[in-house]
Amino acid sequence: MFRLFSVSLVALAAVSAVQRVCGQGSGTNASTLSAVVTAQDEYTTLTHPSFRRHQVRVKKTDFCDPTVNVYTGYLDVDDGAKHMFFYFFESRRDPDKDDVMMWINGGPGCSSATGLLMELGPCNIDMKNVSANGTVWNPYSWNNEANIFFLDQPVGVGYSYADYGESVETTEDAAKNVHAFISIFFETFKEFAGRPLHLSGESYGGRYLPAFASYIYDQNQLAKAKGLSTINMKSVLIGNGITDVSTIYDGRYEIECGTAALEVPFQKISTCVQMKIALRRCNAAMYNGCIDQLDEINCRAAVNFCDSFLSTGYWESGRNVYDVSKMCLGNSLCYLENSAIASFLDRHDVRKLLGAESPGNFTSCSPEVGMRFLARLDKWAVPSQHYVAGLLERSIRMLIYAGTYDWQCNWVANKLWVDKLEWTGKDAYDIAGWRDWLVDGHKAGETKAAGPLTFATVREAGHMVPHDKPAESFAMVSRWLAGEDF
Repeated sequence: MFRLFSVSLVALAAVSAVQRVCGQGSGTNASTLSAVVTAQDEYTTLTHPSFRRHQVRVKKTDFCDPTVNVYTGYLDVDDGAKHMFFYFFESRRDPDKDDVMMWINGGPGCSSATGLLMELGPCNIDMKNVSANGTVWNPYSWNNEANIFFLDQPVGVGYSYADYGESVETTEDAAKNVHAFISIFFETFKEFAGRPLHLSGESYGGRYLPAFASYIYDQNQLAKAKGLSTINMKSVLIGNGITDVSTIYDGRYEIECGTAALEVPFQKISTCVQMKIALRRCNAAMYNGCIDQLDEINCRAAVNFCDSFLSTGYWESGRNVYDVSKMCLGNSLCYLENSAIASFLDRHDVRKLLGAESPGNFTSCSPEVGMRFLARLDKWAVPSQHYVAGLLERSIRMLIYAGTYDWQCNWVANKLWVDKLEWTGKDAYDIAGWRDWLVDGHKAGETKAAGPLTFATVREAGHMVPHDKPAESFAMVSRWLAGEDF
């Protein structure tokens, strides 16, 4: 079923801890990544005439996966005032032919290092102290079959930073920087030019990715009209995303008080009764203040009401908000791995190895970035399902997948918005049947598809599907990239 490697997990996880000094290299427009970026002790600076206020600084590194070429660096935007950090891993299978994928985490304000070191990256944070360098090999990494970016965006997230206090506060503004980064990469490194691109992510990625993909598509049309090259964007993959805010509380009620997650509801009956009473009022207030029309005062009041009556009971339960089958451990993100990742990426030798230049400590999620997006009501300002519909109408493939144990951005809420999505393929999707999808002969979840749209559940996985079900998530992505049913 899988094209994996028969090797020692610990041995192949070896990462050099040699400390290196990162300097500033000279500008270049050379055509191949491996030919240009050979030094591991300095950045090579790359520019493009279409993006005169942007540049990419990239260096080669031994980080995480010793079997492939690995690069890290910064996209410097707005004349060098903002700096967005990225990790790039070539494909283990065939880097000269395999597709390109970008992964982002959500928040807003959370670093994609979580996805890299805890979910789908070439190595995982070492939680058992079995390695000499802090990471262990991941045989189910998505770079088994794709060249993949992990991008810390917007500025203020992870190793990304701004020089003079600048910030990005909306998804639509963030889309411009993401488009610039991807454009510079493909235009500069001709070995990847024209490769299919897949945008992937989770959680707030349900808000980010439809907007990012739509902006890239629209910019492609402008470039095409001018006779310029375009980005070959093929698909978007969203895991346990927040896309349509109108369904989130209905979904949470079903997860807590129904059997959508566990065979026996875990929430107290009295709490479920209060939630049921409040649900209709919550939905009415959400539609009135946030959905049918956006009124800042009424929307904030609606969200406060809904959270007070429909979320408080879960937080009081002590359960993991990302996995209802577990209790919350450690910090507010509920996983001990998050603290371990932050400590690892704050190590002086690791920062040197990666070329990280951010002035502050690494944080898995930035409260400051999250508050800026909240102040602009970014989650509610633009109904992201409309972006999804627009992409489907233009034949961009969309995979919406969700672990069934998540509470935060649960599978029921995602199913509800996909079911009611207005697009020309809606009738075909409505009559399409649900079927099981299998991995090694075992049921991994259920799926339904019509045209470019696919919805899939992953059984007994939480919010971070690749963390909980690595084999299943890799099988899902492998089949998706190959254009196969799963």
